[in-house]
Amino acid sequence: MKTLFASALLGIGLLATSAAADPLKLGVSAGPYGEILEFTAKIAAKEGLEAKVIEFTDWNMPNAAVQAGDIDANNFQHQPFLDNQIKQRGYDIVPVAKSIVVPMGVYAKTVKTLDDLKPGATISIPNDPTNGARALALLAKAGVIALKDGAGATASIADIASNPKKVKFVELDAAQLPRSLDDVDASVITLNYAVLAGLNPKASLLLEDDQSKWHLVWAVRKDRANDPAIKRFIEIYRSPEVRQFILTRFDGTIVPTW
Repeated sequence: MKTLFASALLGIGLLATSAAADPLKLGVSAGPYGEILEFTAKIAAKEGLEAKVIEFTDWNMPNAAVQAGDIDANNFQHQPFLDNQIKQRGYDIVPVAKSIVVPMGVYAKTVKTLDDLKPGATISIPNDPTNGARALALLAKAGVIALKDGAGATASIADIASNPKKVKFVELDAAQLPRSLDDVDASVITLNYAVLAGLNPKASLLLEDDQSKWHLVWAVRKDRANDPAIKRFIEIYRSPEVRQFILTRFDGTIVPTW
């Protein structure tokens, strides 16, 4: 009996050891986001915390994978995008920490500053609700337009309260915005599409800063919010070493929130 009991305890111990050794599975979109996580994973590995970074090309998949338990956490989306996904799909997913701001910017070929925009100028913005609102908020911050009180993460062109230069807006798929620069006076473009198109964020007319409410978040299923391994990985991610890597590697075009 003692032998059987000891064997059972040994089996339980081996299962626990095996489970503890399983790497964290972290979802991210391809590109800079993933590169930052890979750098963090190397630091975490020195502590014995293994992590596998899984890149997704479809932005709908990382949340579905978290909800299904196929991955442990993701870091690819800003809060308004997560809020919209929860509303539409009923996910039991929560944000647990801020990560980075991947700045949206205003780009132009024909004007040097937003003050140079002429009356009736044309500006292209993303046609998806989340990034469309984000673009309008950035233009409002610059004083190009003013938005109605209370217009925030769901703002649309209908929420423009003041448009002194009578700017005309063209709503396009986000991937098409860089191409539109030959046909419009300015365009509001997310960093990933700007960089892919060869645009220099530092040459933009305006960029978001680290106070943007469209910062990315770490998201997990609610029942994993206090998972010690996930929390420790995020602590390492939000360390001075990773912050310096981001600032150096991306030359200030990606902004840490810590």
